[in-house]
Amino acid sequence: MKLFFVLTIVVAAALSFSSCSSSSSKPQTFCDTVCLKDSLKFSGNHVLKPYVYISTKDCHADSITWSYKGMGINKKTGFTYLLNATVNLNRDFVRCFIKDTAWAWVLFNDCLTGRGFQLKLPYSKSQNFSIKSSGINSLDKKFSLSDNLIAYTDRGNIYVEDMATGKKAMMTFGQKLDIDYDVIHEHIDSVNITNTRIWTKVKIGDAWKELEKTIILE
Repeated sequence: MKLFFVLTIVVAAALSFSSCSSSSSKPQTFCDTVCLKDSLKFSGNHVLKPYVYISTKDCHADSITWSYKGMGINKKTGFTYLLNATVNLNRDFVRCFIKDTAWAWVLFNDCLTGRGFQLKLPYSKSQNFSIKSSGINSLDKKFSLSDNLIAYTDRGNIYVEDMATGKKAMMTFGQKLDIDYDVIHEHIDSVNITNTRIWTKVKIGDAWKELEKTIILE
C-alpha cells in the first residue's frame, strides 16, 4: 500500500511537470488569434459618409472595400493579394483614420508576429493604394505615437507622417540595420514620437542605443 502511494505521487508530479513544460513552450503571440468571423466597418464624419469595409472568410480578412456616397464605384481588392501574405487580424488591433473623401489609413498588426502594416487607400478613382509593411504602430504597447501620426522604417531610418496632412519628418539610425520586421523588438525596443520629437531605443551592432531628434513636419 505504501509503495502504491509513493508511485501515485511520482506519476502525478511527472504529469504536472509535463503540463507545465507544454504550457511554457507554447509560442507567445502578439494578440489573440481568435477566429475573425465578423466583418469590420469604419466610417468617417464627412457628409458623404466615406467608409472602409473589411470582409472575412474562413477566420481571416478576405477583402477590403472603400468608397463614399455618390462616388459611383466601390474600390475593392483582396486582402491576401494586397499584402502578398495571410495575416491574422484581431479587431482590437486594427485602427482606421479617414480624411474626409480624400483617403483612409488602415493600421493593423499581425497577431502571430506583431508585424505592423499600414494601408493608404485614396478615394480618388485615379489613385491606387499604397502599403507599408514595416509599420511602427501605436497598437503595439511599446510604441507610443501621437494619434495623428504613423511611423515606419526602411532599416536605416524612421519616417514619420501626419495622416491628415501628409507632412513628414525622419530620423536616421546612422547605418543600415539588419532588421527583421517579424521580430521587430529584437532590433527596435521602443519609440516615443510626437509632432516635434522622435525618440527610440534601437540595437546597433551588439549594443542598445537611445537616439533622439527634434523634428518639424513638412
